[in-house]
Amino acid sequence: MARLEELTHLMRELEDQLMICMKCGMCQSVCPLFDQTGRESDVARGKLALLEGLMQSMFDDPEGVYKRLNKCLLCGSCAANCPSGVGVLEIFLKARAILTGYMGLPAAKRLALRGILAHPILFDQVAEWGAKFGKVFSKPANEIVGTSCARVVSPLLQGRHFRTPAQTPFHREIPHLDEPAGRSGLRVALFTGCLIDKMFPGIARDTVRVLRHCGVGIYLPEGQGCCGIPAASSGDLTTFRKLLSHNIALFEKGVFDHMVTACGTCTSTIKEIWPMLAKDRARPSARKLAESTMDINAFLVRNNLIDALPQADAGSKDRKTVTYHDPCHLRKSLKIWTEPRTVLAANSRYRLSEMAEPEWCCGMGGSFNLEHYDISSDIGRRKAVQIRDTGASVLATGCPACMVQISDMLSQSDTHVSVRHPVELYAEGLYAQ
Repeated sequence: MARLEELTHLMRELEDQLMICMKCGMCQSVCPLFDQTGRESDVARGKLALLEGLMQSMFDDPEGVYKRLNKCLLCGSCAANCPSGVGVLEIFLKARAILTGYMGLPAAKRLALRGILAHPILFDQVAEWGAKFGKVFSKPANEIVGTSCARVVSPLLQGRHFRTPAQTPFHREIPHLDEPAGRSGLRVALFTGCLIDKMFPGIARDTVRVLRHCGVGIYLPEGQGCCGIPAASSGDLTTFRKLLSHNIALFEKGVFDHMVTACGTCTSTIKEIWPMLAKDRARPSARKLAESTMDINAFLVRNNLIDALPQADAGSKDRKTVTYHDPCHLRKSLKIWTEPRTVLAANSRYRLSEMAEPEWCCGMGGSFNLEHYDISSDIGRRKAVQIRDTGASVLATGCPACMVQISDMLSQSDTHVSVRHPVELYAEGLYAQ
């Protein structure tokens, strides 16, 4: 009964928000999915029109509604450019929760989300098993990009070039930290994030190094769980709220000025989705953490912690060209785009060359990439071409999910460009001192 009451409450909230949409079609011009398919049902306006009759359509054709609603990157391009200020992300997430509450989760998602992701210790173990046995089933594909591919044809992988899990995840290297503030007078809590912990531990190591260099104290609690975005985007409020409660309990034990993360998706999830989907009892704590959370680039720049590193000769042949991709969750949702470029500019061993459309989505979209890999790849190839056209030898971006997608696209096109995080390039300058 409680579950039915919650779904009814979500329905009423959707009805109020859907009335704001003027059906102007502005979302068409910025939607990467519509750009590929040209279908009205794939753009925000079409989905919102579908949702206006959700109560009836949910009973008439729940699977059809669910399929159309999930065919979305959740990139936020439509919301960022909506003249009416429609909260598209909130509408879609709550609608997915309603449909999942009515239909239940598909078996595969139920196993992945409630069977594994909801249990951080088990999730860590599964990832470590994957890293241990992954080399048996994969082989190097592009050494510069750092990708692998399957040794045999696999329908599941669909020809992907993928980043394999690290042999040693970050939480094994540095399980926890509880360091006081240094000369900056600031102390932060560090939220690692799943992809950084398990696939890109170097980003976390360099984040710690940079924070220490800047005299920032670090609180890193042991046993962190996923931020919950895979569950939230699948409409699985049960798993999302379990992870939320787990993380809140860990971070409420610490005393800090800000919570920081090097993952753009985690930053956006914590700041926007945690308070949005938290239950009443958890909402005050979720809101408090959300208000304190900052992207690592924004934290460093806004607190004037970035030092200009020793200058390289402007004409030096050793200077490398880097181009920057704006993660959707950072630029469109949180309006963060100058700060990562400021971090990059601090290391004069790199010169920035902007690509044609740095803000255009890379096509990842989390589970969208798994369910619609053909469309995801088409969007990603556009990004890969623009990266190649800059002549850069390094692609920097502030989101590990974007790093996974862009690595795949660059590798498949045989483009030899390394994929890095801005904080890694800044830390590289520190190592060179």
